[in-house]
Amino acid sequence: MGGWNTTLVTHFLTPGFPSLQKLQLLLFFVGLIIYLVTLSGHIVIITTVHLDLRLHTPMYFFLSNFSFLEIWCTSNIVPKMLQVSLAADRSISYAGCITQLYFLITLGTAECFILAIMAYDHYLAVCNLLCYPILMNNRICVRLAVCSWVGAFVVSVPPLVSLYKPPFCGPNEINHIFCDAPPCKGPCEAETVNFVVATGVIVSSFLLIMVLYILIIVTILKIPSATGCWKTFSTCGSHLAVVAIFYGTLIFVYVRLTSKYSNNSVNFNKLVSMFYILVTPMLNPIIYCLRNKEFKEALRKAVMGRRGPAWILLSLNPSLDLRGR
Repeated sequence: MGGWNTTLVTHFLTPGFPSLQKLQLLLFFVGLIIYLVTLSGHIVIITTVHLDLRLHTPMYFFLSNFSFLEIWCTSNIVPKMLQVSLAADRSISYAGCITQLYFLITLGTAECFILAIMAYDHYLAVCNLLCYPILMNNRICVRLAVCSWVGAFVVSVPPLVSLYKPPFCGPNEINHIFCDAPPCKGPCEAETVNFVVATGVIVSSFLLIMVLYILIIVTILKIPSATGCWKTFSTCGSHLAVVAIFYGTLIFVYVRLTSKYSNNSVNFNKLVSMFYILVTPMLNPIIYCLRNKEFKEALRKAVMGRRGPAWILLSLNPSLDLRGR
């Protein structure tokens, strides 16, 4: 089953963490709780933005898009991962694995594009405020979001095509917790294609975000008032925190050649991938919204007005002060 097969690979094996077999049940419930909290947090963001007219701005429009992507990116991986963690049969079909990998690449690419667009939105709001209503109106926002989605699906086609080409240069055992690009060694050229696509998308979008924030910081430093500087920069703090966590894990996992892995490196790579799939999507709603006074006020009104499922976030975090001061 784990031997080399160059023609008839119908399924793959995902061993996960063999050394933690005795903790599988505990890990299952921890993963399930994190998954449910993640879904609840992002659903609350989308619902609250939809209900409150004050949040119908470009920033929250793109934040809703990002939350929608996070929901699908997590749901693409976690349910199957939890199922496999408890099942005696740890196999996934060839078509299922390729489909999972394709949507992982597509949704991850779209997230990179959306984060870059959000940085551009911050740049216009800080550096070109007078023209901001013209440069970031509703029509342009929709076009940018559509371009990020369509672009992500197009960019993900080359890795998909390369993975469908036999023969394979590795066994049908994927030493990982899900079908991911580096451990999933399909055709020999697929590794190169995956590396080039991942590097191109991740590095280019990350560099664009860094350049935009350098321009933002230069503009902020020209503000004479220290209070004004801090107030302006604080509007970008949440986005910067998410960018640091998101790109930190992506660059570590994907922007490097992966032809040779030691066992320790593979296990550490699995942990980083779990952090990217499970923990980061759970932290993003907290980073973006619980430190955002405007969103907290909208959420408080949604809770007090008993509108939508916003009460979920309150029940998950009882220490959150939503009563105002």
